[in-house]
Amino acid sequence: MSSRTFSRALRSPLGRQLASPAVQRRTFVSALNAVRATAVSGRATVSVPAQQTRGVKTIDFAGSKEEVYEREDWPKEKLLDYFKNDTLALIGYGSQGHGQGLNLRDNGLNVIIGVRKSGKSWKDAEQDGWVAGKNLFEVDEAISRGTIIMNLLSDAAQSETWPAIKPQITEGKTLYFSHGFSPVFKDLTNVDVPTNVDVILVAPKGSGRTVRSLFREGRGINSSVAVYQDVTGKAEEKAVALGVAVGSGYLYKTTFEKEVYSDLYGERGCLMGGIHGMFLAQYEVLRERGHSPSEAFNETVEEATQSLYPLIGANGMDWMYEACSTTARRGAIDWTPRFKDALKPVFNQLYDSVKNGEETKRSLEYNSQPDYRARYDAEMEEIRNMEIWRAGKAVRGLRPENQK
Repeated sequence: MSSRTFSRALRSPLGRQLASPAVQRRTFVSALNAVRATAVSGRATVSVPAQQTRGVKTIDFAGSKEEVYEREDWPKEKLLDYFKNDTLALIGYGSQGHGQGLNLRDNGLNVIIGVRKSGKSWKDAEQDGWVAGKNLFEVDEAISRGTIIMNLLSDAAQSETWPAIKPQITEGKTLYFSHGFSPVFKDLTNVDVPTNVDVILVAPKGSGRTVRSLFREGRGINSSVAVYQDVTGKAEEKAVALGVAVGSGYLYKTTFEKEVYSDLYGERGCLMGGIHGMFLAQYEVLRERGHSPSEAFNETVEEATQSLYPLIGANGMDWMYEACSTTARRGAIDWTPRFKDALKPVFNQLYDSVKNGEETKRSLEYNSQPDYRARYDAEMEEIRNMEIWRAGKAVRGLRPENQK
């Protein structure tokens, strides 16, 4: 299929998404990065591996045994040999495309980028050192050259452009996703994958920026790995190898369905929507009861992100409790069941909304509107101008590391 066909798909309202960085996916990983080594104190967070066979470790997670894969099982030399005959065609250069692509390149693999030549993503890729005609191509050209097609377009853009992309995913190629959204909700997205290729998933648990920063620090993000379709009998091995190659420190097994359900649920819940709702509720009550903006923000957000959440990330909730006063502990323990009882029905409603496709339908419909970007920018401006976040900007400016 010619590049003109793909370009026609890009002229839709979603076309702009292909040239713009995707909205960052979650998380509080950035808070975990602030954890100091002294906070770990030697505590074990999981048990000693029960067994290890050909790089697969069975770990006991709170009484439930799961298989995980570690970066050490795939050293760089092994990755280079495994993918020596492959060309990895990474389609899209948003948040995940940027992070995964640069990590693949730094690992020495033969990776090329496929984006629209007239778009912002092309310019972004050139700024990152990708060279037109060498490892930077129009989408159709990249797909034709690739043996492993890494579809890292936004969810809505994957749906919009699939009629142009699908015919090019021919037998012998591998189709790679970092989110199960499109194949799982194919009745809504119309992304029905070819039946004669391996279809795999590596889903980093963090934004593309975090994927990149942890890799550069010599660490690695945790990711889930899944197989949707195994034609060659080697799909899982290939997925694990790619997971390490894009910058994962370890990978745990899941399914496409469970990945997308947990991901959409988490983003709308504790990782983004839910936590923002709790921040707003607590801040507003403090302000209504006469507290100053600086005090309300410090007691709601600043102490959480700068002091307490890193402790949870280092060694768990009990570790954070033990670092606080006895008065704080008592109150937290007493009020936890009340918050849980109040919130659990909402979380059940949320999970139902994810599983039955309502959240997918909402996302596709909203993100397909001609004025999607303008409406989104207006929503971000509204959040940016909330008193809580204007106060937060001032508070962050007072941190010693931000003093000029």
